[in-house]
Parts: sequence; C-alpha cells; structure tokens
Amino acid sequence: MAAPPPRRSPWRVVVSTAVTVAVLVVVFVGIFPKVADYSQAWSSIQQMPTAYVAALAVATMVNLAVYVWPLQAALPGLGYGPGFVVRQTSFAISNAVPAGGAVGLGVQYGMLDSYGFGAGAAASAIAIVSVFNVFATLVMPVIGVVALLAGGVVEGTYLLMAAIGVLAVGVGVVVFAVVLRSERGARAVGRRADHLVDPLTRRLAHGRSLDLTGKLLDFRSSVVGVMRTRWLQVTLSTLLLQLTSWAVLVLALRGLEAGTGAVTVTWTESLAAFSFARVASFIPITPGGLGTVDAALAALLSGYGATSSQALAADLVWRAATYVPQVLLGALTFLWWRLTAARRTSR
Repeated sequence: MAAPPPRRSPWRVVVSTAVTVAVLVVVFVGIFPKVADYSQAWSSIQQMPTAYVAALAVATMVNLAVYVWPLQAALPGLGYGPGFVVRQTSFAISNAVPAGGAVGLGVQYGMLDSYGFGAGAAASAIAIVSVFNVFATLVMPVIGVVALLAGGVVEGTYLLMAAIGVLAVGVGVVVFAVVLRSERGARAVGRRADHLVDPLTRRLAHGRSLDLTGKLLDFRSSVVGVMRTRWLQVTLSTLLLQLTSWAVLVLALRGLEAGTGAVTVTWTESLAAFSFARVASFIPITPGGLGTVDAALAALLSGYGATSSQALAADLVWRAATYVPQVLLGALTFLWWRLTAARRTSR
C-alpha cells in the first residue's frame, strides 16, 4: 500500500516562503516596473470591451470545470463533485502555499480516502495525473512551434526547436510505453537510469543510490491497470486543460488589442508564448510558477510584438483568471470538505 508523502520540516517551509517572496518582489517590483508601466497596463485592462470581459468569465468557468477531468479519468468511479473538491483544494494548497506540494499531496490522499478510495488507488491516480501533466507541459511547446511553422513563420531556429521537441517527447513516450508494457522492460529502463545517475547521486548523497529501478517498478505496478484502459481519456483531458488555459490568454490579448484596433500577437504566437512560458513552472522556486512563468510569458509576448505594458496586462489578466479563482475556490472546497466530514464518516 502506498503511503502519503511525509510532511516537510518547518525550516524548509520558512526557506521556501522567503524564496517565494523574494522572487515575487524581484519580478513584480524590480523587473516589471523597469520594462513596463503598471498604470498603462491597468488602463488598458479597464478599456477592455464588455464582450471580451464576458468571454473571459466564460473561459474561466470552463477552465475551472475541466480541471477535474484528468483525475476522473485516472481514478475510475470518482464522481465529479468529489473530484472537483479534491482537485481545487489540492491546487490551492500546492500553488498558493510555499512548499505546499507535499502538503497538497497529503491532503489529496486524505480527501480521496474520505470518499472511499484506498491509498493504492489514490497513489495510482495522483501518479498518473502528475506524469501526464509533465508530458503535456513538454508537448505544448512542440505544438506551439508547429503552429508557428503552419502559420508561415519559417525560421531555422523554430525548425530546430520542433525537431528537438518531437525527439524528446518521442523518447519519453517510448520509455513510458516500455515501462508499462512489461516488468522486464521497466527493470531494463530502471537499470539504465541507475547506471547513468548513480555516479552523481553517490557523491551527493553520501554513497546512497536513488534505486530508480525500484521506483519504476512501484510506479508501474500502481498505474498499469488504469493506463491500459484509460490512457486516451487521461491524455485528452490533460491536453484540454492546457488548451483552456491558453484560450484565456488569447481572449485577454484580443480584449486588450480591441482598444487599440490592431492585432499585435497572432494566435499562433500566443500559443508558442504560452507553451514555452509554462515550461518555466518546472523551476521549483515558487508555487505554481508565480513570478517565473509571469516573467517568461511577458517577455515572450513582448518578443512577438506586444508592447511591454500590453504584455504585462495580458499576463495579469491571464493570471487573475486562471489562478485567483482556483485558489479562492480551493479554500471554499476545503472548508466544504471539512464541514461535511462528519456526514461522510457516519455513512
């Protein structure tokens, strides 16, 4: 049976909080004011036509609605209501609380257990959702580059990036398929991985090995049953989640551009900017990529023709629409879960 992850020590939480605050101050107080004007950004946001504000509200609700689908796809039998509560709560904790990743995982285990799912099923679903989220984040830049090429933006750099991206994703998919296909394949991949990383980890970890072979075998045993029958649902729902988040950015850009009467960033360029900026979320500095993703997105939008203030405004609208509602809703769903705990226990 898989056990919930251990709690992080208090000093790590303090350090993570300090780093998060420092990054946010550097980005939003140190960098952005030097390259953009907050007053101009706010003015352009206020000038967005009502139709675009309404469209943004609808896109935000859609993004919230589909957020639960990857977990439902990975955990057969999970209803939409309980899944919504689990996903929104875990998002709020993992993406708003410094060092909240481990806490968010623990909360997911506890919530799923209260809804009748054992540790094994919960561990399998959480692992599947996490792995496919990584795959989707890596696939999106490839889609963005392909969209640029299809739109007529033919540059050697983009062709090289597309080739590298397709190769990297292809290798990842093949390795994943080998691991799932058989225990023998998982052992072979694990041994190769241990052979590559052991020289480094033994120096850094005082002679200890990561034992990637064992971890891969544990992972395979926990997810293979679900993945054989539901891989398509998990894949499509995870990609849809990425695309709905991007749709919010597109609407934000179009709404801001409506005031000037000129389109400065095409939809293909916005897709590329969004996709590459999301990769910055892999940098484990702040929860939810706060600051790092924002800086990358604003810089990329500026590189594609948006003014600095317009790029800042687009990032602020996108962040407000895709981040703030989920954090607030996550706090409410957590309270709801706590208030209804007695009712579930008595059943």
